[in-house]
Amino acid sequence: MYSDVSIAGDPLALPHLLPPVPQHPSTVAEFAGLARSIAADRARWAPLVRYDATTRWYARLQTGPGYEVWLLSWVPGQSSGLHDHGRSSGVLTVLQGELTERALSAGSGEVRRTLVPGGQRTFAPGYLHEVVNDSLEPAVSLHVYFPGLTEMTPYAACTAPSAHEPAQESVRG
Repeated sequence: MYSDVSIAGDPLALPHLLPPVPQHPSTVAEFAGLARSIAADRARWAPLVRYDATTRWYARLQTGPGYEVWLLSWVPGQSSGLHDHGRSSGVLTVLQGELTERALSAGSGEVRRTLVPGGQRTFAPGYLHEVVNDSLEPAVSLHVYFPGLTEMTPYAACTAPSAHEPAQESVRG
């Protein structure tokens, strides 16, 4: 038996087939749609972007019932470090530049992806990853968290998910 995704492909890759974004999203596809609609409105987010050579810059762009939207900038070489998002699920969308994601999972080990403008990643609680600007140009990304982000657990560097160990402190976001 084939699933709808195996027959039609990834619905997130075909935005014209998705329903309009509701005022307050409640599904992963709706949150991905919200991120795409904000990404398309460059006049809304571009004037807010700042770059900081010492740390990643971020600003909360929007909140709604049970979710929040963050705008982040990355100068070359900046990294999130290996982390999870506590009990939050999320959507990461690259708005400008290029980012590299390194994700770790028990099933597939380490997976690296290059994300370009319009590229999206969705994740559930427990998703362990690191995002890095490996390019020579600054990058900007949009992050939607549901429920809103209350913790980010940093992890010591590791190569296998079975070995991931939380670092000594937890960062509240």
